[in-house]
Amino acid sequence: MNWFNLINANIRKEYISLKRYLPNTIATLVSFFIIFLALFAGIQFIGDPGTKDVNTQYVIVNYVFWYLALIVVQDIGYQLANETIQGTLEQVNMSPLGLWKIMLARLVSTIIANSLIVIVLLIATMGITGQWLNIDLLSILPILALTLISMIGLGFIIAGMTLVMKQISAFLQILQFILAGLVFIPLTVAPFLAFFPLVKGVDLVRAVMIDGVTLTSFSAFDIFVLVFNAVFYFCIGLVFFLYCERIAMRKGLLAHY
Repeated sequence: MNWFNLINANIRKEYISLKRYLPNTIATLVSFFIIFLALFAGIQFIGDPGTKDVNTQYVIVNYVFWYLALIVVQDIGYQLANETIQGTLEQVNMSPLGLWKIMLARLVSTIIANSLIVIVLLIATMGITGQWLNIDLLSILPILALTLISMIGLGFIIAGMTLVMKQISAFLQILQFILAGLVFIPLTVAPFLAFFPLVKGVDLVRAVMIDGVTLTSFSAFDIFVLVFNAVFYFCIGLVFFLYCERIAMRKGLLAHY
């Protein structure tokens, strides 16, 4: 019940925030859509006409995943930075639920609240390009869920760094390009990236949405890598966050900016 109430409260908080700051929400959506239009224009006017359709489909999937990754990985860091500036971080940390549970609930709430934006973004990109992908939810949702777990692990790493260093905005800007590289580089070019976060999940989703592959068609190794990445990065992220939390408490970094 505590988890349900916590997630429910944070979903309402996220919804109110998106609604109250609607111009900012719209501006964020428009800016990402303009980036996609630039990529699409490059494919149309510069790319090889013979592979134009396939390249467009790849860009759609990669672009939507990049947007989702930015939301999940960076959001918790920005939230903690805002809590610190507003002077409310110590109060949040005093909750009997624990700071990491509150941050996890916020991440889950952010994913749920922004899912509609992701869906609108996907439909809009498919509509403007005329490339309608295979939306097999029974195959996509399990892969997406495991991929999101590894993203949440990265989010906890960012959150831990924010607790100790406070200002990491420059690093988050660099992180945008790192995430873009992880999402856009295909595994056929660099197979070793399969054990990096996001990469395997994006590769499997591309196979489903572009090639029409089903979940049962993937090998046991593909599923193993996906599950391993989810468990590994979530555990590493949570342990790192708890370690940074202890450092912040010991140095008194939660009480002031």
